[in-house]
Amino acid sequence: MSNAFGEWLKQQREAAGLTQQALANMVVMTRSHIAHIEAGRRIPSEDDAKRLDRALGTGDVLFSFLPKKDDRAVAEHFEAARQFEQQAIMIREFAPAFVPGLLQTRAYADAVLRTSFPPLGDAERDRAVVTRLERAHVLADPVTPVLWALLDEAVIRRPFGGPDVMAEQLTHIADLADNERIRVHVMPFGAGGYMLLQGMLSLMEFEDQPPVAYVEGLLTGRVEDSPSLVRRIERTYDLALGSALPVKETVDLLRATAKDYGHHDS
Repeated sequence: MSNAFGEWLKQQREAAGLTQQALANMVVMTRSHIAHIEAGRRIPSEDDAKRLDRALGTGDVLFSFLPKKDDRAVAEHFEAARQFEQQAIMIREFAPAFVPGLLQTRAYADAVLRTSFPPLGDAERDRAVVTRLERAHVLADPVTPVLWALLDEAVIRRPFGGPDVMAEQLTHIADLADNERIRVHVMPFGAGGYMLLQGMLSLMEFEDQPPVAYVEGLLTGRVEDSPSLVRRIERTYDLALGSALPVKETVDLLRATAKDYGHHDS
């Protein structure tokens, strides 16, 4: 969808005799945002699409390109980040409460999605689970993207789905780390408070474009591409990483915790 949208937008802009900057001025966006949409690296919001339609006199054609909310397998605020995720050569995740989507098992993803409100129907939840698992296909490549995950200890202590689901999930992460496909670090409770706890974070780097940060809170999320802000977020991540457990100690903790879950009497 995003490439078709971008290509059609470029055709209409050029047919109107507008530069990217001229169109950006008309719709109150940055030129770089227009460029990213045209290149298929951004999914415009519904408001963006409506403003572009008005500026170009295209009725509601651009708006109609967008997937309808009922057809989305991911939250609307996450769609742009999902597109970036598939293009990134390096991803650094921080999770304060539950396992990042790229690392979730099927059973764990289902358990997380069962906490949604309003509740999801079985078919909608199954579709969301499949989409989440498809995102993890980027890890099938043995090298790219490089993935680092910083997990608050709460992630491994909160039993989404029950002991068996947690045992499988933590073992999955430990296996990926032992196979050197990912680096994973747990921030222990004993480290005290730190700034990253304010929300989920994904830092993404690319071969041919500046890095971005995706920051998520309750029912909200946004992609940040301001270079100064992304650098500040990166430094905050690096600072926290310095207080986390090393990879080997983290993997040992993951396996010990998985074993504890596995021994739980049901």
